[in-house]
Amino acid sequence: MIRALVFDFDGLILDTESSLIGAYADVHSAHGVPFDHDLFMRSVGHADYAFDPWHAFEKRSDRAALEEQRRGFNRERDLHLPVLPGVTALLDAAQTRPLHVALASNSPHAHCERHLIRIGLLDRFEFLACREDVSLPKPAPDLYKLVLTHLGLRGHEAIAFEDSHTGSLAARRANLWTVAAPNPSTAHHDFAHVSLRVKSLADVTLDSLIQQFQR
Repeated sequence: MIRALVFDFDGLILDTESSLIGAYADVHSAHGVPFDHDLFMRSVGHADYAFDPWHAFEKRSDRAALEEQRRGFNRERDLHLPVLPGVTALLDAAQTRPLHVALASNSPHAHCERHLIRIGLLDRFEFLACREDVSLPKPAPDLYKLVLTHLGLRGHEAIAFEDSHTGSLAARRANLWTVAAPNPSTAHHDFAHVSLRVKSLADVTLDSLIQQFQR
């Protein structure tokens, strides 16, 4: 029986990943430095991906100042991010059933909670598992195992919603049913291992998912 829904955050609830890439592009543009969009796209959703975002700048550039400028552009972009399609409908549907709802994110609590408060969804989640709560981030299954332990559930009793290869692999390693809804920054990822891939969470209903995954 399905007893819980577990959501990723970045790229799944809000497209903060495209916002981050856009902020890096803003800094490059402000300094007249060419921006390799495709290279930055390849860095999204990979916790262990070694990548220098300032490699196109001169070696003597003040990288701390560049990063601070990036944060400013990022904060401004994030203020206008809408909740991605289908998320609220699934959360609304979950409230009509005896289902647990949790978050499993590679980002820290401060990041996730700040955004969830802004979009009015923090109270929809009974448990948040974030980067500082485990030793290893996704693609390790630790975040999902923490959620399952907290809720007293087994993997096949929960559905995970992810947008990236890294996140969806973590969910599958913890034996959760996994729905992948890639965003523009992660559409090129490998999702061969997931239970279901959709263009958007708006393309599925909670009833259809429970019917498909119920044991």
